[in-house]
Amino acid sequence: MSSLHDYWPEPIVRVQSLSESGSSVIPNRYIKPPSERPLVLSLCRDAKVNIPVIDLSGLNGEDENLHATTMNDISKACREWGFFQIVNHGVCPDLMRQMQSIWREFFHLPVELKQEFANSPKTYEGYGSRLGVQKGAVLDWSDYFFLHYRPQSLKNHNKWPAQPYPCRATTEEYGKQLVNLCGNLMKIFSQNLGLEVSHLQNSFGGEDIGACLRINFYPRCPQPDLTLGLSSHSDPGGMTLLLPDDHVSGLQVRKDNDWITVQPAPDAFIVNIGDQIQVLSNAIYKSVEHRVIVNSMQERLSLAFFYNPKSDIPLEPAKELVTPDRPALYQPMTFDEYRLYIRTRGPLGKSQVESLKSPR
Repeated sequence: MSSLHDYWPEPIVRVQSLSESGSSVIPNRYIKPPSERPLVLSLCRDAKVNIPVIDLSGLNGEDENLHATTMNDISKACREWGFFQIVNHGVCPDLMRQMQSIWREFFHLPVELKQEFANSPKTYEGYGSRLGVQKGAVLDWSDYFFLHYRPQSLKNHNKWPAQPYPCRATTEEYGKQLVNLCGNLMKIFSQNLGLEVSHLQNSFGGEDIGACLRINFYPRCPQPDLTLGLSSHSDPGGMTLLLPDDHVSGLQVRKDNDWITVQPAPDAFIVNIGDQIQVLSNAIYKSVEHRVIVNSMQERLSLAFFYNPKSDIPLEPAKELVTPDRPALYQPMTFDEYRLYIRTRGPLGKSQVESLKSPR
């Protein structure tokens, strides 16, 4: 018998097709309530404000002061922002640019080729145009391609596009390099929390972690003041590495009561803490609300790599971070249970992780 989430609740419309139709208005189902609309000029701080940019080369040399400064910068960014950019991270810049080029080309393939990879709510894997399965929900102005990279049992190259060539081989190498980078960041996070260096990685399942990639495509929008490319949310997993668009800003991060439009640094990844690391750190590290705005002049593409815990391991605050003054804030929950909750409701700010807090 089919479950409630085997199929989308309404026929899928590709946002790219709406953009290319030439209409000067967007359908009502993409119009956000007034309180959720961008209002970029009035809600965003001075454009000179940006999330921290951290040079990881300071961790590789023999300068102990530089090493300590870099570790402290990462710790401060995790505690105060939940977001930061990293440069000199060890991932090949040419590979980063090739990924952007190949996947942009994918979204400009004929629609019948892309439709071969159309997804369903069961796993979200493939070519999609909505998140969440609530009937009648207000939708975001974006299409995407979602694929599994880890564990090995979920990775299926036949579900990845063969065109444009060499999409599969390039994506495989990209995933390999990002898994390595995420593993190194997990060690840094553990050390900065005062935990044993492998604590967070072991809590995620050691080598048996989850990893997936979502390529986000934000077509031009005739009424960008009425909608969002991606509604406000915090990431449900462990950590996200975002490769932003080279030419078009769109990511906004909530800082206090303002929205900061991130200005990407050259050849940088944007790192953000996910809900599961907030849980493990007992909210010393915070996952932070973010959203994506769109514009009427240019399309935008970004690649979000999600580094997640093994799906069936219950996660709760590290015992070393629980004290009488700071009791455990969260009850144990597996990532599978949490992910189902998210997939049912779609992006809803910070309400998901806040709902997990233990009664006080």
